[in-house]
Amino acid sequence: MNLHPVTIVLIALNIIVTLKGLNDTSFFERYKFSIGGIKAGQKDRMFTSGFLHVDISHIFFNMFTLYFFANVVISYLGPVNFVLIYLISLVAGSLLALFFHKDEPYYSAVGASGAVTGILYAAILLEPNMRLGIMFIPIPLPAYVLGIGYLLYSIYGMKKRIGNIGHTAHFGGAIGGYVTTILFKPDLLITDTLVVALLAIPIIVLFILAKLGKL
Repeated sequence: MNLHPVTIVLIALNIIVTLKGLNDTSFFERYKFSIGGIKAGQKDRMFTSGFLHVDISHIFFNMFTLYFFANVVISYLGPVNFVLIYLISLVAGSLLALFFHKDEPYYSAVGASGAVTGILYAAILLEPNMRLGIMFIPIPLPAYVLGIGYLLYSIYGMKKRIGNIGHTAHFGGAIGGYVTTILFKPDLLITDTLVVALLAIPIIVLFILAKLGKL
């Protein structure tokens, strides 16, 4: 697969910032997502944290996912809109994490997961019937089915605090990718009405649960 130069730049930035963070604890601590730090006025953490990772496997998984889905988004929307979706999804993930964890001053997180999940959801909206495989399921499933399942699992993960995973940022990134893609390509509302509606269900469920105080 030939990667677009803009994807290569994003991957390179993630690698450079991550390696700097892994070799410089003070740099990592200063630029990670931190509720306490953000409330103290360091709003840049909501952006910079998206380029830091906790270890090599963390960044590999995120960049591997970006590698697979970047070209789908670029082919439909172009490189500029691709970058906009990436960055908007990154910030959306941080905003949702801030919203849900605002009363937890010691909550912190890093990773491009929000941005990458936004690209993944953009690709699903643009190519809803592409087949994706997943561990333990031998038959590839339509992308939109896995997309819905992933968001529902993220809600469960947020509620149960499963693992050392930023489920909130994943979900925020997915919302960012979903909304931005529709804004860039509104004809999806007509050509893929059912898929657009189905992918909105977990988002609606999230905000209903939040309103009811169930998360």
